[in-house]
Amino acid sequence: MADSIDKLQMSITKRYGGKVVLDHFPLEVGGREFVTFLGPSGCGKSTALGIIAGLVPPSDGEIHLNGRRIDDVSPEKRGFGMVFQNYALFPHLTVFGNVAFGLSLQKRPSAEIEQRVRGMLGLVRLAGYEDRYPGQLSGGQQQRVAIARALVLHPRLMLFDEPLSNLDAKLRVEMRAEIKQLHAQLGLTSIYVTHDQAEALSLSDRIVVLREGVLMQVGTPQEIHDRPKNVFVADFMGFRNFLDVTLGKEAGGMIEAGFKGQILQARARDSFRPGEHAVLAIRPEDVRLGKSGDGVNVLRGKVELVEYLGREQEAEIALNGDARLWVRSHEKLVLGEMLDLTLPADKFVLLRRE
Repeated sequence: MADSIDKLQMSITKRYGGKVVLDHFPLEVGGREFVTFLGPSGCGKSTALGIIAGLVPPSDGEIHLNGRRIDDVSPEKRGFGMVFQNYALFPHLTVFGNVAFGLSLQKRPSAEIEQRVRGMLGLVRLAGYEDRYPGQLSGGQQQRVAIARALVLHPRLMLFDEPLSNLDAKLRVEMRAEIKQLHAQLGLTSIYVTHDQAEALSLSDRIVVLREGVLMQVGTPQEIHDRPKNVFVADFMGFRNFLDVTLGKEAGGMIEAGFKGQILQARARDSFRPGEHAVLAIRPEDVRLGKSGDGVNVLRGKVELVEYLGREQEAEIALNGDARLWVRSHEKLVLGEMLDLTLPADKFVLLRRE
């Protein structure tokens, strides 16, 4: 591999005209780390990746690699590998020719090119495909060629720009596992862009959540999944249920929350004041059918919509007034039936209103 990465540091702003696409975006990546940029379309994650690659100039800020400034270094001299969403393969070149292209530009000896290309094709399970053209390959095979073409140059940083979004669901899962395996096997440092939460959770050492160019939260997959810091991250990570509450007194690590004339209890993990308006978030799969033994945190509502998900069903429950609650269950849910629902206090995440 090329020189290893100890640390990539950056703080950049990108504007297009009067629109700020990235707003003082800070990032630090350590060697052999897998960092994912996660967020909806248009949040700035691909722009950030393009700036790191040198394909997009920043409006303000700097990028440092191992203590050396590189935002003024041309893309080809940064020593990074990049895999694009649309593969960007040369249709007139064979698989071998595509993977060998960068090495040929570097004027490497023929024997070295032969050895490195065949070794890399074996690594991505494409040995025997050397003479085929991209048009003769499946989407998954084309993506493997694109990954091999980047890896054969021994990059010190791998950049992935939504590389699996054009594949079907089964192939996405398979390729996700292969990318993770290659990252570990080759000791890569990787930055990966996706809008898919499952990809981010399964691949990453750390996840960077973006919203309209602003960094919303950075953390491990477990932190992002279980302890979102704001309503946006919680919503994006699938909490789906958000109850507007007014907070009451705190005792024994629990805080009271007024909701639609009822008092709910939640575990108090942050400092909130009595009387403060807040949001209680809970995932559909954490809502339990039936009343709890002590009758705490029980809401009653009517099933208004049922979605079949295979082994489970997800239902929208109408509560008092215009409030709605989503519940996921293995039990059969019937339209129109009345249900008692228990919301476990330790499954709530207490958030400030935005």
